[in-house]
Amino acid sequence: MNEIGPDGAGLPDNRELMASVGRLVEADPPPDDLVERIQFAIALENLDVEVARWERADPLAGVRGSGEGTITFTVSDLTVMINLTKIGRHHRIDGWLVPAGEYGVEVRVAEHGSSSTMADEGGRFVLDDVPRGTTQIVVTLGNATSCRTVVTPTVVL
Repeated sequence: MNEIGPDGAGLPDNRELMASVGRLVEADPPPDDLVERIQFAIALENLDVEVARWERADPLAGVRGSGEGTITFTVSDLTVMINLTKIGRHHRIDGWLVPAGEYGVEVRVAEHGSSSTMADEGGRFVLDDVPRGTTQIVVTLGNATSCRTVVTPTVVL
């Protein structure tokens, strides 16, 4: 192990340190659309929302893979499960909410706006013709007097 003296001897100089950081960035650069993804994800910052966590996913579902598979999100007392099916340049999203109920469901796709539907009394919903891109699902539970909003993490379709 290197000893570091009181004058900083033994520490790499700034040029050496920056060269090391540069090599790291060249080996694993951030995605080209990182800024847009961040802006999309925080667009809901002024709303009072709960953020679900990614519970389980088929390998490569929504991650530069085939664009098909099942993803499950959970937050406290709600589970959102979606099945993605690629249809041409778009996707079909079949979803289920547990506990079941007639809740509002919105699918937001960066640079494409959003689509909305209602889950039926069994908690099932379908959205056809969802474009590819950075996607979030927003579920609105309750009624006008007691409303709760749950948002999933972003998924790249």
